[in-house]
Amino acid sequence: MLKKVFIKTFGCQMNEYDSSKMQDILNKVHATSKTEDPKDADLIILNTCSVREKAEEKIYSHLGEYETLKKNNPNLLIAIGGCVASQEGQNILKRAPFVDLIFGPQTLHRLPDLLAKRKKAGISQVDISFPEIEKFDHLPIPTVSGSSAMVSIIEGCSKYCSFCVVPYTRGEEISRPLEDILAEVVHLTTLGVKEITLLGQNVNAYRSITKHGHPADLALLIEYISEIDTIERIKFTTSHPNEMTDNLIDCFGKFPKLATHLHLPIQSGSDRILTAMKRNYTVLEYKNIIKKLKKKCPDISISSDFIVGFPGETDADFELTKKIIQQIEFDFSYSFLYSPRPGTPASYIHDETPHEIKLKRLNELQFMNEAQGKTISHRMLGSIQRILIDGQSWKNPKEIAGKTDNNRVVDLKANKSFINQFVNVRITEVTSKRLRGEII
Repeated sequence: MLKKVFIKTFGCQMNEYDSSKMQDILNKVHATSKTEDPKDADLIILNTCSVREKAEEKIYSHLGEYETLKKNNPNLLIAIGGCVASQEGQNILKRAPFVDLIFGPQTLHRLPDLLAKRKKAGISQVDISFPEIEKFDHLPIPTVSGSSAMVSIIEGCSKYCSFCVVPYTRGEEISRPLEDILAEVVHLTTLGVKEITLLGQNVNAYRSITKHGHPADLALLIEYISEIDTIERIKFTTSHPNEMTDNLIDCFGKFPKLATHLHLPIQSGSDRILTAMKRNYTVLEYKNIIKKLKKKCPDISISSDFIVGFPGETDADFELTKKIIQQIEFDFSYSFLYSPRPGTPASYIHDETPHEIKLKRLNELQFMNEAQGKTISHRMLGSIQRILIDGQSWKNPKEIAGKTDNNRVVDLKANKSFINQFVNVRITEVTSKRLRGEII
């Protein structure tokens, strides 16, 4: 009998969302509770991500630890979900035959059925299929604690960038019906949710047809959610430059509830490298998007993703990336060394650039971006910011913390009764990536 479940989540916010849904499903069917200690668990789930280098090896490292737990407790069940499960499938059982369940991002709703089959047949169960929208039709009514919630609106990716494994592990882009999303958002407001983050691998590729037969996109969805009185802030992530339509850009000037922060990955400042990556836009086109965004919302904060050391990247290519970082003035962003993902087109490109040079470039880029992020933080000193208090500060349990519209964490000394409330604060101090403030 399942009582306690331990879920370890790797990767993006989509995986965080999926893990919460696994917990909801298991709680509904088996009345399970969540544990933070795998030693206390009846079921251990690794919700995996295959984006980073050596992702598979990290999973097998954790499995080695859990195999020992299973030897001591033969009734313990071990499951692998997420993108590595989708990518590796049956191969996982060759290296870790003690794993009981293997399921992909699109089949997490079948978890209770897989558990039942495992119990009845006594053998490991694998389901890494892509049953389109079925996942959302079978998820239980969401439960949340707090004033923020994530809502997945589109699954998969159809862009097929040459470096990315996501289209092969999560499938093609499938959008949820507009009415289903709105119904979930309304339900979340009854649980006290005031901030919604719309999720997707390429969230701004969202396209649907309303029940009246009219086309719907992310811009229309934002407009409808803005009309819900109890929702006070709307976010969306992660976006692709090719889907930043004029209608969506206009939202940043039309809807005050839309947060003034946008994560828009560019990956490189070199058109030659962007072509090799199959990103299907130029640096000039990306800059024009940013120009339009800043015209609609002068205070908008832009963060991005950068891949350093893509096969064939030259010093000249890297200098162009540095140039675009300076021109756009990106806020705190993410940057990584390129790592070949199995089966992707870029993994077959010969690369002669030494690792030491790539690492030097990465350090230089991160130093530049860190400095720009701090500059933006210092500009906020003395300003009045609206923040949503979401709980205690992890830096100091005696304090509370929340986030600004441009995604900065603010710590402040105040009564815990402010938790889950929007408040206006004056920024009094800048500390690394965090801010300090006082309630007005």
